[in-house]
Amino acid sequence: MNVSKHSEVALLITTHDQPGILYQLTKVISDHQANITYVDITDRHEGTAALYFELEDVADAEGLSRDLALLPIVVSITQPPSFARVFGKRIIVIGGGAQVGQVVLGAVSEADRHNIRGERISVDTIPLVGEAELAAAVRAVGRLPRVKALVLAGSLMGGDIARAVLDVREKGIIVISLNMAGSVPDAADLVVTDPVQAGVMAVMAIADTARFDIRRQRGQRY
Repeated sequence: MNVSKHSEVALLITTHDQPGILYQLTKVISDHQANITYVDITDRHEGTAALYFELEDVADAEGLSRDLALLPIVVSITQPPSFARVFGKRIIVIGGGAQVGQVVLGAVSEADRHNIRGERISVDTIPLVGEAELAAAVRAVGRLPRVKALVLAGSLMGGDIARAVLDVREKGIIVISLNMAGSVPDAADLVVTDPVQAGVMAVMAIADTARFDIRRQRGQRY
């Protein structure tokens, strides 16, 4: 067991796989008045389950870990680096395969520059077609942890996809659209014609190590 004292703590807890384990764990966490910011069941294997927690306002990490370890369901507890420290902020790229690939090329190249300087930015993608499928994917971005920007890469997007864009923008997620047919460009924060440049600007918009203020660019087309 390796748990140090921090106000923000990540815990990976292996338990016996049985009903009620989440309730028992969260009760101990609540008793310590720690706030759960993220939780995930990462693995289930041969009668055990691994639960990952990210917590804030942890006054006594060692005491919390000790009380969790006293639960009969707990097999082991470790403190890994948090997802925010390892993978950092996330950019999601959704759309047609060819355009997605070009956006990723720009985003990964630019993220590399900033990550070398201490930033942590990761890029996730999914190529999709169809209005319903794309709209559902866009709305799902709002439920993903640590997402700061979404890039929509395609040649035609509108209808419910544009409404979904407005939904995720309300959650504070920056949306960049390629210059395409349909109503999505009008719903996005920024429209960029070149897909490589769109990927670069998405990274610049969320990087603390970049001098780029998306608020000054909203509504612009490049």
